[in-house]
Amino acid sequence: MKRFHVHMHVDDLAKNIAFYSAMFGQEPARTEGDYAKWMLQDPPVNFAISTRGDKPGVDHLGIQVESADELAAMKANATKADMALMDEGETTCCYARSDKYWVTDPQGVAWEQFQTLDSIPVFSQKAAPAPNAEASACCAPKGKPLGIPVKAASSCC
Repeated sequence: MKRFHVHMHVDDLAKNIAFYSAMFGQEPARTEGDYAKWMLQDPPVNFAISTRGDKPGVDHLGIQVESADELAAMKANATKADMALMDEGETTCCYARSDKYWVTDPQGVAWEQFQTLDSIPVFSQKAAPAPNAEASACCAPKGKPLGIPVKAASSCC
């Protein structure tokens, strides 16, 4: 099963936890000092908020899968569609160890496609950076959008 993932940056975690808990009719599945996540069954969404972003708003969208086979199939689809992707492989972010890669839509919205492998006690554990990897506090790639030809991403002149 795939699960839609949304991550938003917020200014006030407590106010937003209260708001989304009331809206979803349940408390977060995970709460930390700078982060909260709801694993909703109806609708099936992995919805996370944190205070670690540059500014409030949607940070990235994603698809969470349950198996390595599902992730491989999605990656094969992205490759067949000739999307440039940033493969992080096994990494840590958002209190989890995951296998993930990123693509960026034509508007510049980052899409994370990932399988959560385990829970970890810290937001992230720094490892040696992947070649050409630029990431924010919550791992979404920043800078030139992936998946867009260089010519289309540059200025008109």
